[in-house]
Amino acid sequence: MWRRARRRSAARHGPARRRSEVAEHLEINQGSLSRIENGERGTSPVLVRALLDLYGVEDEVQRTDLLDLVRADKGQQKPWWRKYSTVLTATRYDGYLALEADARSLANYQPMLVPGLLQTEDYARAVISQMRMELTLPQVEALVKVRMERQSSRLGGDHPVKLWAILDEAVLRRTVGSTEVMRDQVRKLTETSEQPNVTVQLLPFSLGPHPGLYGPFVILTFPDPTPSLVWLENPKNSVTRESSTS
Repeated sequence: MWRRARRRSAARHGPARRRSEVAEHLEINQGSLSRIENGERGTSPVLVRALLDLYGVEDEVQRTDLLDLVRADKGQQKPWWRKYSTVLTATRYDGYLALEADARSLANYQPMLVPGLLQTEDYARAVISQMRMELTLPQVEALVKVRMERQSSRLGGDHPVKLWAILDEAVLRRTVGSTEVMRDQVRKLTETSEQPNVTVQLLPFSLGPHPGLYGPFVILTFPDPTPSLVWLENPKNSVTRESSTS
């Protein structure tokens, strides 16, 4: 009886698959697949959708229910920057990270520095250590790691953010760290700008005065119905302004 029922179940949900076969289809290693199956690590809608396709699950209601569960589970997970909470609390940086993590697109204007999402490690280290001289060396290194994880999380992954970065010519004229650091930084800007989700533009000195001379800002756009926000940063406080259509 049990064996007959098991065969019927296999017929409904498709043929049995070896773990190696599933891992190869998902392009992950077998260890990661095992941890997902055992509930030791989370997954993503992209991986679950690939699994549903592999096992021939075509019922749209069932697919939608499973994908909604995965999205709900991801929403309850602790953000990656929580492990840096000590240093982030001191710098009031975690508020922006939470907004950036949910944004669909970012429009960033910078008159003096390369935006954090486009910085190399050495450039970030030089900027943070000189602008925040009250921080200890371990705190500086922690913030450099945060900046690198931001890049991995937002410019890569399953749902990369659309980044539009406008830089004043002064950004490239100002030597940060050393000539070698700037050479690597310019190379990274060039390479990253070739990604389909990243646009980098330069405002030349010849343009003269323009509204961006007030200072740096980021416009964060979110999925409907959440309104867009403008993030304004200064040495003492960072503030947001919500768009209004009324």
